[in-house]
Amino acid sequence: MLRAEQLSVRRGGKTVLGDIDLTLQPGDVLGVLGPNGAGKSTLLGALCGEFEASAGRVTLDARALSDWDGRQRARRLAVLPQSSTLSFAFPMEEVVGMGRLPHASGRVRDAEIVGMALRAADAEHLRGRSYLALSGGERQRVHLARVLAQLWPGGEGQVLLLDEPTSALDPLHQHTTLQAVRDFASQGAAVLVILHDLNLAARYCDRILLLQAGRPHAFGSPDEVLRAAPLRAVFGLDVLIQRHPERGHPLIVAR
Repeated sequence: MLRAEQLSVRRGGKTVLGDIDLTLQPGDVLGVLGPNGAGKSTLLGALCGEFEASAGRVTLDARALSDWDGRQRARRLAVLPQSSTLSFAFPMEEVVGMGRLPHASGRVRDAEIVGMALRAADAEHLRGRSYLALSGGERQRVHLARVLAQLWPGGEGQVLLLDEPTSALDPLHQHTTLQAVRDFASQGAAVLVILHDLNLAARYCDRILLLQAGRPHAFGSPDEVLRAAPLRAVFGLDVLIQRHPERGHPLIVAR
């Protein structure tokens, strides 16, 4: 279980994230929302150890992240950053296979897992193509498959952190990606996903953290957070909140 307790991060002499108390629950998809500069990516960086906490702490199974051996931690915690840079013309399945490096499961099993992760990310049809020949959205799905392969098949005690995994995707693949994340959580993994689309968050997230200026503004279920007043206060956006006619979750319509 990944937990942040009274977490704060300072960068350039300024507190950019503060007052964060958060526990990622098994089987739970936590969405993080907020305007540009609200501290979303800083939160993800602090949760994976990229940014050092200036106050508070982050623990994985009650142990500080720094106490974990790198290979052990990589078997438990996978991160998909906002952008992934790779300048070598690897076949795309080799990029996905990089997610298996922390494991010693053998070539045959690794190949099986790569195939399953590619299917989950709707990227199997890209097999054999050079990573550099892929579009931005195709690369994003390949990297999703990579982090899924790293933790496959998911389970209690594993944590997946995703920073805007739908940013380069068309509408269909926004949904297939988040459904894959939802399915992965159903195996017991804890998931945190940074999103900008309020309606995608309403549909796929169990809980939502709404950040404003580096601090929590609202936290709870989509019904509790995605209301007109908090969205106006954080985004400056006037909205109507309706109900999805089939699924019943909040449906946000800009006025």
